[in-house]
Amino acid sequence: MDAPTPHSAVTLTDANFTAEVKTFNGIVLVDFWAEWCGPCKIMGPEIEKLAQKYAGNPLIKVGKLDVDANQETAMEYRILSLPTFKIFRNGQVIDEMIGAVGSQELDKMLTRLLPQFSPMATAANSDPAAASQPAPAAEMPKAA
Repeated sequence: MDAPTPHSAVTLTDANFTAEVKTFNGIVLVDFWAEWCGPCKIMGPEIEKLAQKYAGNPLIKVGKLDVDANQETAMEYRILSLPTFKIFRNGQVIDEMIGAVGSQELDKMLTRLLPQFSPMATAANSDPAAASQPAPAAEMPKAA
């Protein structure tokens, strides 16, 4: 296996999925793929382009999970068709796309989320107590 380039997609496994995706305070695009899958092979370079585009952005991570080698995670997320792309925000699946698509479509999914993503959401995710609290309401003027 070739050594990953400095800006390649993160190789995800059953062992590192929690650390790399579930507890990541940001957005993660996960490509669920298999070696035998023709459309997955077509999408491989597209995923690498996205990984390079977002390299250095602390809010976005791009990863790939081989479903044959990591069946536990594939079953947890009910991966039935390949390729499947899931987008996680603060560890939760918020969007998905199935089948070979242009990298532009996946990029649109990511860029659409960036304006919605804020440090407040990240802080709330890292503190379960804060996440369960309702957002503060705007202060209303007091009646005289």
